[in-house]
Amino acid sequence: MERKNADILIAGGGVAGLTAAAAFGTAGFDVVIVDPTPPVTARDADGADLRTTAFLQPAQQFLETAGLWDRLAPDATPLQVMRIVDAAAEPIVVRDFDAADISDKPFGWNLPNWLLRREMVARLAALPNVDFRPGTGFASMVARTNAALVNLTDGSQISAQLVIGADGRGSPVRAAAGIGVKTKRYGQKAVTFAVTHDAPHNNVSTEIHQSGGPFTLVPLPDHEGKPCSAVVWMDHGAEAMRLAGLPENQFEAAANERSAWHYGPLTLAAPRHVWPIISQIADHLTGPRTALVAEAAHVMPPIGAQGLNMSLKDLSCLLDLAQAQPDQLGTPKMLDSYARQRHPDIRLRVTGIDALNRASIAGSPMVQDLRAKGIQALFGITPIRRTLMELGLGAR
Repeated sequence: MERKNADILIAGGGVAGLTAAAAFGTAGFDVVIVDPTPPVTARDADGADLRTTAFLQPAQQFLETAGLWDRLAPDATPLQVMRIVDAAAEPIVVRDFDAADISDKPFGWNLPNWLLRREMVARLAALPNVDFRPGTGFASMVARTNAALVNLTDGSQISAQLVIGADGRGSPVRAAAGIGVKTKRYGQKAVTFAVTHDAPHNNVSTEIHQSGGPFTLVPLPDHEGKPCSAVVWMDHGAEAMRLAGLPENQFEAAANERSAWHYGPLTLAAPRHVWPIISQIADHLTGPRTALVAEAAHVMPPIGAQGLNMSLKDLSCLLDLAQAQPDQLGTPKMLDSYARQRHPDIRLRVTGIDALNRASIAGSPMVQDLRAKGIQALFGITPIRRTLMELGLGAR
């Protein structure tokens, strides 16, 4: 059996796993990263992930650390304003939270997921100490005192000081480490797609609330000469499936109505995809020689751009600990520090997004009225508004 020694084995070749490999590789660690599914790096290829990811300020700084930001910046759309619209209120409540109130930078930047994979894979190819093995997956592992022995699906074996599970909500690494998980299901799904529209988005990310879940438009670069936005439309599961199956003209009509015509007529610019909405937290963030990050550790509804940004906070914490004491890589001391630092923040944010999602789902007129009054009150008190924006950025 072929065996290779490495400092770190990363299971998972999604955006979080690729970022982890770039960050630890840039820091000088020997890294092996595996994923059973090779990344799709072209927009029009079969299986391309046409969703987008919003990177908030701390995440952008981490991408710089990983040597990725210079590659991504030319295609990044700034998110200067976060707009909340309560379309169920009478009259409609619209409140803008402007990054200029707390920073000289935007809240964040939006990028297509397929493009992220393309640029991240290119970055890994430029790092001689990173061994990326697309098409090869994690099979099993045995954690020993000095290293973890990881068996891969191609029959090879890696001896690693630290195993990072970045392999998604159904994480094989988490299962191999014997770590349980608690899951909340909302009976919701998200329909994701992109649209063009007549009105410019002016770098405003807009969440429109009624019932069933938010309808969120996130700025993208112009498409075929017209303003363009990525959309995440959350609704009850059966309704989301019905919407996703509508003929294009009927779907556009439904999307226009749900958007309250906020940007004028919306025209589909990308295929529709459906994703289940859950909240999930691993019982533990670590096991012997193992650290869980990203969706292997936590999953939440796509509200407030918290998901991947929390994942990069996981990675930033691990990297800081590894660089501070390289000789402690993967030891109980390091892993205990990681769990202590990350678990409270993860629980706080998952709980907060859970509450926001439940308020957004509510169809009761009384609850909708309370939601509208809450938005108005939070916006009207300057110190609270600033604190909420800083919390959303991850600056607190």
